[in-house]
Amino acid sequence: QVQPVESGGGLVQTGGSLRLSCAASGRNFRSTTLGWFRQAPGKEREFVAVVRGSLGGYRPYYADSVKGRFTISRDNDKNTVFLQMSSLEASDTATYYCAAGTGVILSNMRNSGAYDDWGQGTPVTVSS
Repeated sequence: QVQPVESGGGLVQTGGSLRLSCAASGRNFRSTTLGWFRQAPGKEREFVAVVRGSLGGYRPYYADSVKGRFTISRDNDKNTVFLQMSSLEASDTATYYCAAGTGVILSNMRNSGAYDDWGQGTPVTVSS
């Protein structure tokens, strides 16, 4: 089991950048799939990006809405996953959640129900 703790959210102007971090304590970090989801007020939680664990070759995947603007990465030595966000838009405003899961299969990795552990969320506000 992995307990994620996010940090790095805040207020940024349109077109700006922000980097979110998620420290995930616990065992088997290298084999854990790590994802970022977000939830805007009045909307459902949605998939943003995921980086697979060791069995998945640590490959990243992205939602179409953030592809080319966001980059997910992980540092296995520091048990941390990052989300580098660039060219931010007002529509990126949301609370961002880090999620950790074991045994997450490729076909289900965009589904929030596939993940076992969640952080408390960090808010991101993009102002125009």
